Amino acid sequence: MYLVVVLPAVLVLVGRFFVPESASWLMVKGRVAEAEKALLQLLNRQPTYPTDITLGAPAGAQGSPEVKISFRRFLGDKKLRRATLFATVPWFLQDLGTYGIGIFTPLILTNAIGVKREHVGSVAGLVYNDLLAAKGAALIDVLLIVGILAAIFLTDRVGRVRLQMIGFLGCAAGLAIAVTGNNAGTGWDIPLIFAGFMLFNFMTNLGPNAQTYLIAGEVFPAANRGVGAGFAASFAKIGAVTTAFLFPVLLKNIGTDALLIALVATSVLGAFITWVFRIETKGVSLE
Repeated sequence: MYLVVVLPAVLVLVGRFFVPESASWLMVKGRVAEAEKALLQLLNRQPTYPTDITLGAPAGAQGSPEVKISFRRFLGDKKLRRATLFATVPWFLQDLGTYGIGIFTPLILTNAIGVKREHVGSVAGLVYNDLLAAKGAALIDVLLIVGILAAIFLTDRVGRVRLQMIGFLGCAAGLAIAVTGNNAGTGWDIPLIFAGFMLFNFMTNLGPNAQTYLIAGEVFPAANRGVGAGFAASFAKIGAVTTAFLFPVLLKNIGTDALLIALVATSVLGAFITWVFRIETKGVSLE
């Protein structure tokens, strides 16, 4: 079991040593020769074309690659502050819902539908509960794949900001449908609960779960992009970790309905923050 988890991580770690550095970042740092080499690696093909790349030194390039970046600049500089808030806050709000629903879908389903065996008297009963939850979660998770495929085709057509807003509002609608189903009479409860969670999964991968990664890597200037994107991802994971620890406690103490309604509110807030601090990068040069 540990090998299944550790081996992919080790392969990714080793593979990172063979990934070419960003040519844009190297140019901003004034490391023109290294930028040319990185571009040749990225354009490696058979037959080799082009065989040589010559780049001119960019205006205002920093001569030293050791220039330190102050985190205070991300909140002190007006443009960087807007980019920072746009990249971090929606990502944090998105992780609250995506990780909470994603990790605990089986638990939510069995609590909401109420068809599991409450008093397990045998191993068979325990396995039955696990299979029941797993089957429902697997059906719902298919929409994650559909959502990310839709995002691939629509991101450069519709735009990052619009898709992220649509995704957040769609997540809110899906969770609201699930709450409605949880309080509906027999006959409508299960279809509405499943429809709500399926809509949530589709919309989160169409919108914020895909777009936040893109936005964080595009809204910052090349010289600050690595630090900015890293800070956004780190801030977002505070939401992910918080959800992973608190979700089971909240689910037990305040109930499924109250928890889902709270996530409806965070999704709507995510759409609002996206609109207020929006920076559309569709069709804009990363330079």
